[in-house]
Amino acid sequence: MNSTGLPRRIDHLGRIVVPVELRRLLDISPGDELEVAVKGDSITMTKLNQGCVFCGGLEGLQSFRERMVCAECGGAAASRFTPTQS
Repeated sequence: MNSTGLPRRIDHLGRIVVPVELRRLLDISPGDELEVAVKGDSITMTKLNQGCVFCGGLEGLQSFRERMVCAECGGAAASRFTPTQS
């Protein structure tokens, strides 16, 4: 993991400001969701992908192995890996 060298102070409500350089680098915009997790003795933040991981669509999303997949792509993937009956 790379250190940015940009220390931030937590305010009285427990908030921190994500530096603009990091928001630009990771394409984080106001309203985007970030997952906050603990890994060992570190806190990590990951931008959540709100659309289908394959096509980026926003309709009919379902979670599959911690990723969002739309019904169309999920159906296509399932049919590709489903054994056919002879």
